[in-house]
Amino acid sequence: MKSFVQAIQNEQQGFVIKNSVFLPFHCEILSIWIGKEMSLLSSPDLVTDLADTEIICIREGETYTNLVFRKWGDLAKELGNHKGHIILRAAEKGSDIFKIENLHYIRIRFNDSKRDISFEIIDDPYNL
Repeated sequence: MKSFVQAIQNEQQGFVIKNSVFLPFHCEILSIWIGKEMSLLSSPDLVTDLADTEIICIREGETYTNLVFRKWGDLAKELGNHKGHIILRAAEKGSDIFKIENLHYIRIRFNDSKRDISFEIIDDPYNL
């Protein structure tokens, strides 16, 4: 099991293929937002029903987590070149999700329109 705090501190990168995001860590995901940064008026899409495979599919490998966003197209094109981001509300795998100190916001950045994505832990997803 790979810690997301360690992966982010070590500046590990993930990648995206079309609507599929590969994270170089494991985590317990509580909610997901997809936001565009093109407008001050835009609001993020909240993905809350993580059990609905028509919306999102979550798959874990030995060293990674794969998120497939079924209702979205090519995420690198839509969110690349700093046009948007994905934010996860998550805890380390196996930690107590009922303790607020274990919950973090992870911002996934689409740096360009290619495959690479980077991560940062943020305090407030509404103040980016």
